[in-house]
Amino acid sequence: MSKILIVDDSAAQLASLRTLLEQHGYLTITASTGTEAVQKAGSEGPKAILMDIVMPDMDGYEACRLLQANASTKTIPVVFVSTKNQKADQLWAKMQGGKALISKPYQPQEILDALKAFA
Repeated sequence: MSKILIVDDSAAQLASLRTLLEQHGYLTITASTGTEAVQKAGSEGPKAILMDIVMPDMDGYEACRLLQANASTKTIPVVFVSTKNQKADQLWAKMQGGKALISKPYQPQEILDALKAFA
């Protein structure tokens, strides 16, 4: 069973993604800040991370850069899930080390396909 870290400052988004993933057999861990995401990625060793971009304390881009810079977490694929969905956002997400950017509101299949591809 693949363990997925879900990172979002919205409790509703966390719950929605957690329900979707658990219905499809994934084990989930959650974090509500970028700082917490970096800590949990290191201690929990998830197969992939679904990360919001706009969060207080540390945004998803910065968290992704920190994960990429750490030897123990740099191989964990990060898929951004965000309301930011302009072409520049797509490019910037890739430049930060993200594998993909899925825009909110998303279709459940988009999330599942990204996990199949990267996790």
